[in-house]
Amino acid sequence: MSHTINHLRRLRLQRSELAVPGSNPDMIEKAANSDADYIFLDIEDAVAPPDKERARANIVAALNQIDWRARGKTISVRINGLDTHYMYRDVVDLMEQAGDRIDTLLVPKVGVPADLYMVEAMVNQIEIAKGYKTHVGLEALIETALGMANVEAIASFGGRLEAMHFGVADYAASLKARTVNIGGLNPDYPGDQWHFGLSRMTVACRAYGLRAIDGPFGDFSDPDGYRAAARRAAALGIEGKWAIHPSQIALANEIFSPPEKEVDRARRIIDALKVAESQGRGAASLDGKMIDAASERMARNVLATHDAIATGGR
Repeated sequence: MSHTINHLRRLRLQRSELAVPGSNPDMIEKAANSDADYIFLDIEDAVAPPDKERARANIVAALNQIDWRARGKTISVRINGLDTHYMYRDVVDLMEQAGDRIDTLLVPKVGVPADLYMVEAMVNQIEIAKGYKTHVGLEALIETALGMANVEAIASFGGRLEAMHFGVADYAASLKARTVNIGGLNPDYPGDQWHFGLSRMTVACRAYGLRAIDGPFGDFSDPDGYRAAARRAAALGIEGKWAIHPSQIALANEIFSPPEKEVDRARRIIDALKVAESQGRGAASLDGKMIDAASERMARNVLATHDAIATGGR
């Protein structure tokens, strides 16, 4: 093991992340009563330019009127991109009027670490000026060729950064990739054309102690397609996925929760290795398979997720 170890910066339960347009107050209220672990209220792509100001005001009102944390929700807001004239007012109004009620800000289309620096500097100053005792985290949405080319540098930013998300729709547009459905597979490609991007982002996240989250699957009438995409992401180490429709929440919660059989095996791995250690052995056999210290690390990952679900970890 390298002497340089970047531990997880912040543990939050993020199996399902429901995207909610800030322009629709009814949907915001329903989101608060949903089974999603995480909610992000959106002022960016889900809101048309003429509705940006109204959506921002709706979100500020919802943050102040709904006790999201009492309902077991982690609450995030996706601000507009740094290349727009909406972003500065998003940060100022959100932080000044409801900054102590926000868990994270989701920064879209992050291309270079300086993008996060700008948002962080604004958040720092407003928190100090307002005397907030809370601490708003940042999450980076990797959804451009530039962002993916710089993903390791972005992950190493530090500061308030907690997680990175894979934004497959804009990523496909940035690459000029041919796709038939947001997050779906092109049958002309021999496999999963999103594998490289997801894998590279996940490696960067784990190297620097960040949570790794998969983005949307556009066809909400195709639960099997959603499940398949979520399973592929989970196999890579992703810990959660967006839900662009309430019907996708249960699917994400199911797939990103370790099954009881897996939890039981994780416990038995740890117990078996304790016995082996007491006998002076570093490895053991369980169910006809060799297990060792690496097996224990994998088992503890399973149990950490299981415990977070049991306690509603945020």
